Amino acid sequence: MVIGVTGTATNALILYALVVSKQHKKHVLIVNQNALDVFGSFFLTITYSVMLCNIHLTGSIGYLLCTLLLSESLSWCGIIGSTINLATISVERYLKIVHRTWSKKHLHKWMIYSAAAFSWIGSFIFNLALTFPTTKVINGVCYPFAFWKNKMTAVVQLIWSFVSFYVIILLIFIFCYWRILVVIRHQASVMAGHGTSGGSSTNQTHYNHIQASVIKTMVLVSVLFAITFLPNYVYMLLIYLNPNFTRFDTGYYVAHIIAFLYTSSNPFIYATKLEPVKEIVLRMILCKKISEEATENVAMTARSAGTGTVT
Repeated sequence: MVIGVTGTATNALILYALVVSKQHKKHVLIVNQNALDVFGSFFLTITYSVMLCNIHLTGSIGYLLCTLLLSESLSWCGIIGSTINLATISVERYLKIVHRTWSKKHLHKWMIYSAAAFSWIGSFIFNLALTFPTTKVINGVCYPFAFWKNKMTAVVQLIWSFVSFYVIILLIFIFCYWRILVVIRHQASVMAGHGTSGGSSTNQTHYNHIQASVIKTMVLVSVLFAITFLPNYVYMLLIYLNPNFTRFDTGYYVAHIIAFLYTSSNPFIYATKLEPVKEIVLRMILCKKISEEATENVAMTARSAGTGTVT
């Protein structure tokens, strides 16, 4: 619940900073990334709040509570959507930097918005199609992902999820950002070799600085994803392959906590590395500090006036 509340608050703050800095028009997919993280974190909080209530489930309402909340399906919709969207950002950055001329001609806004919509739609279809057939309510208790046709089906599904939402995503990160870094280094060496100066050089330097800021941010987010999601996939695979493993034990929740730390840690990367967001967050902090100092000065003046002291 702490991770859920923190993730909701911090991602909402970054989302606000992106809109205020007018980056929501320039970086649609990054805004979508934060929106998905807000969604996942919010429903993570709701899910574990309902779990603590220990509700006896009955009827259609009880079944929906089980399949949508107690199974953590809605929170994972946000996380899987965030994963798909993160890969989409990597491809978008790759096309805009490595194939800059081609992307200006062929990479239209409707494609970006369609990709953002797909991350939501694809995530919901996958999670709900997986949850409803394998989850049941028995005697008022929810049993999520417990009813498979056979054990092999569960193992195949887990391996498919691991390959689709981890291995392939990781390969996309490595390929795209490796090519991006090669191109950026080449551009920097060309500019240094020509020793260009003037307005065009200044504009190009500013453009490169913005691109470098975005790339650094997304590389760190991708590395965080790779680190935090691996324990969860490994542990789930051990559960299905080894009958001695219990699903809901300490190891399960530790692996889950590490995975969910991804959504609550992302905002700190955006706040420190993405320049427009960093400026807005610093401005908010400074405004708050100035406001507190002004309030303190007013209070001191009032106290001095009350005691007759001249200041």
